[in-house]
Amino acid sequence: MTTAGDIMHRGAQWIPRHETLDRAAQLMRQLNVGALPISDENERLCGILTDRDIVVGCVAMGHDPAKVTAGEMAKGTPRWVDAEADVDEVLHEMKGHQIRRLPVIENKRLVGMISEADLAKHLSEEQIAGWAERVYAKG
Repeated sequence: MTTAGDIMHRGAQWIPRHETLDRAAQLMRQLNVGALPISDENERLCGILTDRDIVVGCVAMGHDPAKVTAGEMAKGTPRWVDAEADVDEVLHEMKGHQIRRLPVIENKRLVGMISEADLAKHLSEEQIAGWAERVYAKG
Protein backbone atom coordinates (compact mmCIF):
# COMPACT_ATOMS: atom_id res chain seq x y z
CA MET A 1 0.00 0.00 0.00
CA THR A 2 1.37 3.38 -1.02
CA THR A 3 0.85 5.99 1.69
CA ALA A 4 0.89 9.78 1.88
CA GLY A 5 4.23 9.48 3.66
CA ASP A 6 5.63 7.60 0.66
CA ILE A 7 4.76 10.27 -1.90
CA MET A 8 5.03 13.50 0.09
CA HIS A 9 7.81 16.03 -0.12
CA ARG A 10 9.55 16.04 3.26
CA GLY A 11 10.85 19.16 4.95
CA ALA A 12 7.74 21.33 4.69
CA GLN A 13 7.76 24.27 7.06
CA TRP A 14 5.01 26.21 8.80
CA ILE A 15 4.56 29.96 8.68
CA PRO A 16 3.17 31.12 12.04
CA ARG A 17 -0.12 32.97 11.61
CA HIS A 18 1.33 36.12 13.20
CA GLU A 19 4.08 36.40 10.53
CA THR A 20 3.64 39.00 7.80
CA LEU A 21 3.16 38.21 4.14
CA ASP A 22 6.49 39.74 3.15
CA ARG A 23 8.19 37.27 5.51
CA ALA A 24 6.08 34.45 4.05
CA ALA A 25 7.17 35.43 0.52
CA GLN A 26 10.81 35.42 1.63
CA LEU A 27 10.41 31.96 3.16
CA MET A 28 8.72 30.69 -0.02
CA ARG A 29 11.66 31.98 -2.06
CA GLN A 30 14.17 30.42 0.36
CA LEU A 31 12.41 27.03 0.28
CA ASN A 32 11.53 27.26 -3.43
CA VAL A 33 7.85 26.55 -2.78
CA GLY A 34 4.59 28.21 -3.76
CA ALA A 35 2.64 27.45 -0.59
CA LEU A 36 3.14 27.33 3.15
CA PRO A 37 0.93 25.76 5.79
CA ILE A 38 -0.09 28.33 8.43
CA SER A 39 0.22 27.31 12.07
CA ASP A 40 -1.40 28.62 15.21
CA GLU A 41 0.50 29.17 18.46
CA ASN A 42 0.26 25.41 19.21
CA GLU A 43 1.75 24.47 15.83
CA ARG A 44 -1.61 23.23 14.58
CA LEU A 45 -2.71 23.74 10.99
CA CYS A 46 -5.00 26.74 10.61
CA GLY A 47 -4.66 27.41 6.87
CA ILE A 48 -2.48 27.38 3.79
CA LEU A 49 -0.96 30.46 2.19
CA THR A 50 -0.02 30.48 -1.49
CA ASP A 51 2.07 32.88 -3.49
CA ARG A 52 -1.10 33.68 -5.43
CA ASP A 53 -2.88 34.60 -2.18
CA ILE A 54 -0.15 37.13 -1.45
CA VAL A 55 -0.32 38.69 -4.91
CA VAL A 56 -4.06 38.64 -5.53
CA GLY A 57 -5.36 38.94 -1.97
CA CYS A 58 -2.90 41.52 -0.71
CA VAL A 59 -0.69 43.30 -3.24
CA ALA A 60 -3.32 43.64 -5.98
CA MET A 61 -5.77 44.97 -3.40
CA GLY A 62 -3.34 47.75 -2.50
CA HIS A 63 -2.43 46.34 0.91
CA ASP A 64 1.08 46.32 2.37
CA PRO A 65 2.44 42.74 2.71
CA ALA A 66 4.60 43.98 5.59
CA LYS A 67 1.43 44.73 7.55
CA VAL A 68 -0.87 41.84 6.64
CA THR A 69 -0.38 38.55 8.47
CA ALA A 70 -0.59 34.99 7.19
CA GLY A 71 -3.43 34.38 9.64
CA GLU A 72 -5.46 37.19 8.09
CA MET A 73 -5.24 35.40 4.74
CA ALA A 74 -6.28 31.99 6.12
CA LYS A 75 -9.76 31.18 4.85
CA GLY A 76 -12.02 28.18 5.33
CA THR A 77 -11.24 24.85 6.94
CA PRO A 78 -7.73 23.62 6.20
CA ARG A 79 -7.47 20.17 4.68
CA TRP A 80 -4.75 17.67 5.56
CA VAL A 81 -4.02 13.97 5.54
CA ASP A 82 -2.25 11.62 7.95
CA ALA A 83 1.12 10.27 6.84
CA GLU A 84 -0.26 6.71 7.02
CA ALA A 85 -3.25 7.47 4.77
CA ASP A 86 -3.54 5.38 1.63
CA VAL A 87 -2.90 7.21 -1.65
CA ASP A 88 -6.60 6.70 -2.54
CA GLU A 89 -7.52 8.76 0.54
CA VAL A 90 -5.04 11.45 -0.56
CA LEU A 91 -6.65 11.62 -4.01
CA HIS A 92 -10.14 11.60 -2.51
CA GLU A 93 -9.30 14.55 -0.25
CA MET A 94 -7.64 16.56 -3.01
CA LYS A 95 -10.33 15.84 -5.61
CA GLY A 96 -13.21 16.34 -3.20
CA HIS A 97 -12.00 19.81 -2.19
CA GLN A 98 -10.37 20.72 -5.52
CA ILE A 99 -6.98 21.39 -3.94
CA ARG A 100 -3.52 21.14 -5.45
CA ARG A 101 -1.45 20.94 -2.26
CA LEU A 102 -2.08 18.87 0.84
CA PRO A 103 -0.20 19.03 4.15
CA VAL A 104 0.78 15.69 5.65
CA ILE A 105 0.51 15.36 9.43
CA GLU A 106 2.03 12.72 11.72
CA ASN A 107 1.49 12.73 15.47
CA LYS A 108 -0.18 16.15 15.17
CA ARG A 109 2.92 17.64 13.52
CA LEU A 110 3.63 18.72 9.94
CA VAL A 111 5.96 16.24 8.25
CA GLY A 112 5.49 17.07 4.56
CA MET A 113 3.38 18.36 1.70
CA ILE A 114 1.91 16.62 -1.31
CA SER A 115 1.83 18.70 -4.49
CA GLU A 116 0.94 18.10 -8.12
CA ALA A 117 4.60 17.28 -8.80
CA ASP A 118 4.58 14.60 -6.09
CA LEU A 119 1.47 13.03 -7.59
CA ALA A 120 3.01 13.07 -11.07
CA LYS A 121 6.14 11.26 -9.81
CA HIS A 122 4.33 8.51 -7.93
CA LEU A 123 0.95 7.81 -9.52
CA SER A 124 -0.25 6.18 -12.72
CA GLU A 125 -1.36 8.25 -15.70
CA GLU A 126 -4.93 7.10 -15.04
CA GLN A 127 -4.81 8.30 -11.42
CA ILE A 128 -3.32 11.65 -12.46
CA ALA A 129 -5.95 12.13 -15.18
CA GLY A 130 -8.79 11.45 -12.73
CA TRP A 131 -7.29 13.84 -10.21
CA ALA A 132 -6.73 16.62 -12.76
CA GLU A 133 -10.23 16.25 -14.19
CA ARG A 134 -11.79 16.85 -10.75
CA VAL A 135 -9.37 19.45 -9.40
CA TYR A 136 -9.38 21.61 -12.53
CA ALA A 137 -13.12 21.23 -13.21
CA LYS A 138 -15.01 24.49 -13.27
CA GLY A 139 -17.63 25.15 -10.64
